[in-house]
Amino acid sequence: MIIITTHKNTDFDALASVIAGTMLYPGAVGVIPKSVNNNVARFLSTHKTAFNIVLPDEIDYDQVRRLIVVDTDQWRRLDRMEKLKRRQDLEIYIWDHHLSGGDIEADWLCQEAVGATVTLLVREMKRREMELNPLVSTILLIGLYEDTGHLSFPSTQAEDASAAAFLLKNGADLNVASVFLNPPYEEIQKDILFTMMQDTEKIQFNNYIIGFNITNLEKKVPMLAAIVSMYRKIINADAVFVIFINDEKSCTVIGRSGVDQIDVGAILRNFNGGGHPAAGSATVKTADFSPHMLKSKISELIKQQQVSGATIADLMSFPVTLVPADTPMRNVRDLMQEQKIRGVLVGTDRNLEGIVVLWDFKKLKRESQWKSPVKAFMARNVITIAPDMQPAEAAQLMVKMNIGHLPVVHNQKIIGIVTRTDILTYFYGILPD
Repeated sequence: MIIITTHKNTDFDALASVIAGTMLYPGAVGVIPKSVNNNVARFLSTHKTAFNIVLPDEIDYDQVRRLIVVDTDQWRRLDRMEKLKRRQDLEIYIWDHHLSGGDIEADWLCQEAVGATVTLLVREMKRREMELNPLVSTILLIGLYEDTGHLSFPSTQAEDASAAAFLLKNGADLNVASVFLNPPYEEIQKDILFTMMQDTEKIQFNNYIIGFNITNLEKKVPMLAAIVSMYRKIINADAVFVIFINDEKSCTVIGRSGVDQIDVGAILRNFNGGGHPAAGSATVKTADFSPHMLKSKISELIKQQQVSGATIADLMSFPVTLVPADTPMRNVRDLMQEQKIRGVLVGTDRNLEGIVVLWDFKKLKRESQWKSPVKAFMARNVITIAPDMQPAEAAQLMVKMNIGHLPVVHNQKIIGIVTRTDILTYFYGILPD
């Protein structure tokens, strides 16, 4: 068994390096410490099932033959690896960009002063001519950007920029990355953000909330785009358009969208601006449009823009696997293995009693428990959703409730089920195996 692990209080470079390691060493299992940074925890709450990663207490250390350590070279920074420290027959590899002179004696070492450990792993991926999917590329880019300050820290090397280019070429999503990377705000940005929050107008169109704001700029303010991105999240809008009045002659409108159905770039191209569906900007002469006229015109364009897109009905799997409440846990496990699924509903399509997921099998400590009925281990308060719900709403519900399965109900009958994997497939365009 090969395991890949990293330091406690795991940051994005460490997490991304573990994930990259699982790709470079097929069959290896990533072991993530229990203590991780808040942003990493938020990411894992929605993405953990997309990768081959587990917690330290899920490993049989007697089976480990090779340990790969990333982003550190010190035993004390590892989580619950004391058993392996004493092993004489263990092969150890290290990937690290810190030249700290740690106490892990490695059989093989890649340790260089680049901006992020991810950069070293990407180098090997490029050498092997590997192709990455957008999700993996995005998490690797987040790790690289975090440790290099978006390629601005003095420790950043040319190879870091080259690695970023490789990841972007493989579909890394900068919009997703910006959600998990909190930029530093100075007082001037905080003041502008506070001012914007005092005067927000919201309109609702086809179940989407669009926020509008008109703000006077008394002087040049850096990072306006980042402020608008943060503003959209704070006011909980699907899209926002902020009109900044530069002076008497011009204003700048910055738009951000969190849904595919509102194409910010297309809207702002009407004002000789541009961008892409999630982000765009335009500078407009006030002689052509006053700020309030500009806001009205954008509202019209939003209503004219054809709003169509996927709903949960398009993503869900069906028919749904259901078992009676008295089904032995052993039979449920065999059924899940046979169908290659992670969850089974308990009851009938009109009388849902509970749900059992792969994680629930960890509760079984004795052989006799495998004969117990599924109702003894199932979760009873099952959250269901409607088929016309938007994928983004379902994703938010999964994060809030920390669940990975949502049965879909129509006319009081279960017609399908949506999983974390379905949501990730939709958002990242990853085709299932």
